[in-house]
Amino acid sequence: MSPLDAPRDPRNSDLEAALAEARETYSAARPNSAAIHAKARAVMPGGNTRTVLFYTPFPTAMTRGEGARLWDADGREYLDLCGEYTAGLFGHSETRILDAVKAAMDRGINLAAVGENEGRLAALICGRFPSVDQVRFTNSGTEANIMALAGARGFTGRTEVLAFRGGYHGGVFTFPVGTPVSPVNLPIPMRFADFNDPDGAARTIREAGEALAAVIVEPMQGSSGCIPATREFLQALREATRETGALLIFDEVMTSRHGFGGLQQRLGITPDMTTFGKYMAGGMSFGAFGGRAEVMAVFDGHRAGAMPHAGTFNNNVLSMAAGCVALGEIFDETAAEALYARGERLRDALNAACARHGVAMHFTGVGSMMTPHFRPGPVTAPYKASIEEEQMRELFFFDMLAAGMYLARRGMVALMLPVTDADCERFFAAVEEFCAARKPVLAQA
Repeated sequence: MSPLDAPRDPRNSDLEAALAEARETYSAARPNSAAIHAKARAVMPGGNTRTVLFYTPFPTAMTRGEGARLWDADGREYLDLCGEYTAGLFGHSETRILDAVKAAMDRGINLAAVGENEGRLAALICGRFPSVDQVRFTNSGTEANIMALAGARGFTGRTEVLAFRGGYHGGVFTFPVGTPVSPVNLPIPMRFADFNDPDGAARTIREAGEALAAVIVEPMQGSSGCIPATREFLQALREATRETGALLIFDEVMTSRHGFGGLQQRLGITPDMTTFGKYMAGGMSFGAFGGRAEVMAVFDGHRAGAMPHAGTFNNNVLSMAAGCVALGEIFDETAAEALYARGERLRDALNAACARHGVAMHFTGVGSMMTPHFRPGPVTAPYKASIEEEQMRELFFFDMLAAGMYLARRGMVALMLPVTDADCERFFAAVEEFCAARKPVLAQA
């Protein structure tokens, strides 16, 4: 038989063939997920209702979770490293949170009234984040950012907002590299600058002058690949906004987990306002925005002309009860520091493995969050990935699923508290196997 007639091993051939084989293997192993998706497509555009969970040929459907484990509709078990995109910090079966939610449900679900727990949870948040004198709750991080920007515009009497290319501040504030203006974004006058460019950002702030109400920034860009902001960059924003009177807003919806007082405390830079979300209500729906007392006073109903802030479920009893336990009993300073250290160790080990195998693959992040980039590091700014990079990322995703690792489709990992050192070692071994087996189709360092 001619060598040309010999069957090719897709793991050691060209990238497109390897990816095609991975997709076929994925599909063959998940007939029930495929059927669930097919039925959903008849009544939902794309077969789902949350873009980040959509991928082809069809998404894996999960049916159960316990601790740091998930089981899909076809009975396959996974180590959950997605962590509900940072919202699942406490895992799937933390008894203290479940007990708090059950107790709240037993007392009535929709009370249409204030309750003691919302004040308790507000005090917990104000007590740990340097920028927060007062806080209000929302249903999501998206809403938190909407209301923070509304408050900043109301307080300053100005209209424009500065955001950064590659940033993401919720479903209506998404600013991809190259085309930062999206049709889903709210019609707020926006200016844009480059992330981690302190001189350029400061210049843009000063040029905007009294037109600029606020600068909103993630201390680590999450959606663009867990790219940390440098302290120099954030300090430049702090100084320039103080000069011009614009408010500096830190979007810590994701990054507040990186320390007892978030990244603002770890970096020693205090914004005027901060937005929160994700994990703070123990996995229940949640968002919050807070800041200096004089800024938050624009929402004070005791004052004439206060800005309205509606939301049926802002103080829902489930989120308030779970949040008091999550922040008041479980995620204390010791737990936050231990989680941060575990993530730092894991990311360092992963990058050492990538370097050892000589592949152009690099994990960026802070603490318990990290994302692989299929190019040499360091990665300090968002970018538009090439077709080949996207194919390598998809291949990594399918290979991790095959190894029993569930992570975000874009590769992001968000460690949960129930994830152990042994679990991290399993993931490390899976990544090392990926580097070794896929080296022929990965870019070389």
